[in-house]
Amino acid sequence: MNAKEYFRKIPKVDILLKEAYVQELCEEYGRGLVTECIRKELDGLRILITVGTSKEIEQALENFPEHLKICVQDEAEYSLKKVYNATGIILHTNLGRAPLGKVQTDAMLQAISGYSNLEYDLETGHRGKRWTHYADTVCQVTKAERAIAVNNNAAAMTLTFRALTEGKEVLVSRGELIEIGGRFRIPEVIEQSGAVLKEVGTTNRTRISDYEKAITEETGAILKVHTSNYKIMGFTEEASLEELAVLGKKYDLPVIMDLGSGVLVDLEKYGLAHEPTVQEQLKKGADIVCFSGDKLLGGPQAGIILGKKELIEKMEHHPFMRTVRLDKCVIAALTVTFQQYLDEDRAEKNIPVLRMIARTEDELKVQAEYISNTLKETGFPADIMAEPSISMVGGGSLPGETLASYAVTLSPIGLTCEEMAKKMRQLPVPVIAHIKNEKLWLDMRTILPEEADAFLADVCGNRTHPGRS
Repeated sequence: MNAKEYFRKIPKVDILLKEAYVQELCEEYGRGLVTECIRKELDGLRILITVGTSKEIEQALENFPEHLKICVQDEAEYSLKKVYNATGIILHTNLGRAPLGKVQTDAMLQAISGYSNLEYDLETGHRGKRWTHYADTVCQVTKAERAIAVNNNAAAMTLTFRALTEGKEVLVSRGELIEIGGRFRIPEVIEQSGAVLKEVGTTNRTRISDYEKAITEETGAILKVHTSNYKIMGFTEEASLEELAVLGKKYDLPVIMDLGSGVLVDLEKYGLAHEPTVQEQLKKGADIVCFSGDKLLGGPQAGIILGKKELIEKMEHHPFMRTVRLDKCVIAALTVTFQQYLDEDRAEKNIPVLRMIARTEDELKVQAEYISNTLKETGFPADIMAEPSISMVGGGSLPGETLASYAVTLSPIGLTCEEMAKKMRQLPVPVIAHIKNEKLWLDMRTILPEEADAFLADVCGNRTHPGRS
């Protein structure tokens, strides 16, 4: 059969739309989407007729209904979806950083189900402020005078500089001019905020005298940055926050602390190095402390700003505040996150990030053995073992710190590790793992116990497995 005859076999769009299976697709997914997919599939057929073999063309024509159904389902599927994080990196930036727990997602669902008192004072019947929903709880937990939150820590820093130092110089040590993921750099944030960066000291040594020498009438603030994603070792020196607080009071300058990945509990009890807490920075004299909500805090993406009442009030009334304010979903999740921290045991139970950090090696070993044994029973095509592993906090937090963990390792049969990893990424609920020593590693620290059965069901492709219920 020649090309012209095959072209005559291609069905017309209006004829296809009358087919029973196409009408069923239209009822489920909408006529517009189905029509676009029909045109897309027909275009593909026309290309195949010009370059393909007779066998390929015949198969494509015969399988057109199935291909159309797959196309429609793919187009209708949301690109943003749940995945299993089997990397062992708790705050995985590419996988959304801090996962939210049930109390947080329940609060978000309540906030978006109908109307809410987002900016309405139920007591007076007048307009209210959206930050009133979380500010008191944040202050109760951190002991700050006042608090406000915006959509991320970069926005928190920008608002702080705009409200307090626009047109003025901000003093910062050369050793603290950090860059984090996404090319977020302190110098550029200061510049974009309308303030002027003034570097003091050197990369490895900056003394309190360096700051004092740099102070002029043009100075607007002193900035200290917690270098949470790297360490400078060796011949080093830095001015402490306490020293900067004294200097700030002497010259009536606000001292701003960019804590980066803010933490509210002492992580040493989990076997990690001490990470400065938000409360410690306020006690040491910082006038403003800024940190992220979706890192060690374990909440939604947000930038939290704490500190002196009169300084925070300037930010509340600054025009830039409206461009970076939180929406009702994030406010709900952030509020309930801080509510958990009123009791540390409650926080460890309900905040997934803390739960993952707190999990013991023995607990992870039991889970790894359960999953590996079950996979063996299902005939999964790999040599399977439960092995010791190393996991990390991630998210630019605690550089060099690791947590002893356990993983299920897969040595694929009939596939390469790269091919199996790709197949896992293409599962209905994708599994993200890592390859090391010619094995695929599924680290258990980031698969919570209540996820284990569903995880097994998805990896095995068993949609009737008890975990699916």
